[in-house]
Amino acid sequence: MTALVPNRPCHTQPGFGAFVRARADAGALVVQPRMGFSDPTRMRAGLAATKAARAHTSGTLTLDSYTRVGDLASVEHALRENLPLNGYPIASHPDSTTRAVLAGVQDTDFPVQVRHGSSLPWHIFRKLITLGLDATEGGPVSYCLPYGRTPLAESVAAWRQCTELFSHLRDLGAEPHLETFGGCMMGQLCPPSQLVALSVLEALFFRAYGCRSISVSYAQQTHAGQDTEAVFALRRLCQALLPDVDWHTVVYTYMGAYPVTEAGAYRLLGHATELALRTGAERLIVKTVAESRRIPTVAENVAALEFAARTAEACPTTTARDPGTDSQTYAEALALIDGVLNLHSDPARALLLAFERGYLDIPYCVHPDNRGRTRSRLDEEGRLCWAETGALPLAHLVRTGRRHEVTAAGLLADLSYVRRKFDREARADRAAAAVAGSHTR
Repeated sequence: MTALVPNRPCHTQPGFGAFVRARADAGALVVQPRMGFSDPTRMRAGLAATKAARAHTSGTLTLDSYTRVGDLASVEHALRENLPLNGYPIASHPDSTTRAVLAGVQDTDFPVQVRHGSSLPWHIFRKLITLGLDATEGGPVSYCLPYGRTPLAESVAAWRQCTELFSHLRDLGAEPHLETFGGCMMGQLCPPSQLVALSVLEALFFRAYGCRSISVSYAQQTHAGQDTEAVFALRRLCQALLPDVDWHTVVYTYMGAYPVTEAGAYRLLGHATELALRTGAERLIVKTVAESRRIPTVAENVAALEFAARTAEACPTTTARDPGTDSQTYAEALALIDGVLNLHSDPARALLLAFERGYLDIPYCVHPDNRGRTRSRLDEEGRLCWAETGALPLAHLVRTGRRHEVTAAGLLADLSYVRRKFDREARADRAAAAVAGSHTR
């Protein structure tokens, strides 16, 4: 650790988790973009604009895809040729450049989280520690299975070592924070109970290897009522299983096929904001009107942040009633977690055994270490349900059969369900408003 010098004095720092907790205690929802640019000047401008937005915000450095997979030679080529990347190459820019990006922008009232997507993230964690950056996210499963063919055992080993290394920031006066990406697995069509289970299991993994400040994720899915059940289930399980951890919940705006109309996009973001508020979630990752077409601009990100903040301010402050243990989502998530934890006392070994035996099995995920015997479907109300459960420990809770078989046409329809629904509803609202306006003239 002697060669890893943090870009901060060695005294206790509040940290990312403490910042979010303080805002939540004051009744505010923290909103955050997924922003990353290769040009340092543009990256700094994006962080400054996020900080200046009319909202309670935290900043983001999203890394580029070459850095994510460790192809630093391609990063160096892009930088030499002045070619744009799809994120910030933190491992390749000089440390002085990144410090200049953050100087005067990052502070205790505006923490910055690094987001990356790497299954083998040693080079990223080493750079974070050198720079004194104390917040990042991912996980041994969620940053492995959807993104490539890295063997799960290698990802689990790497994430264990990185978590242990990152936890040593506490010895240098910072409180390291890790966010699970398990609640966003595949972006869409993974039943909420498995998202909740994976988020909790990755949080337990982080805790086992030294992290004491953790956020647990959940990505908005297809049915508002089911999403509410899921976030409540996530929070209830964390209360039971993470009693010695400072944790909070982060809701992600829908990560699948996004509405193509501006009104539909804002309508979906509004629903995500309301989900966070009614379930007591402390942080929200926003998406923009450009999501269906291209990487959003800084201005589009700020507009999304401020829209979410206005929506939050206009909503009632009381949360919905927790459905408790009566929730189907809670019962399934608990069964999945118990099934995994009963396999081995070491969370790393338990995760590997769970995928070997099919106790965890991600629908439509083609990674070699995923059995691929589960399927999901949307029911008549738009709830995301199991069509096939494979070897998941859910036989006593879920009933499947031939009437629930998934067809190619049905899968394509399910994948576009949210886009079609919110664009359709937005157009209907616009038409109704036009009719109402004509009646008042």
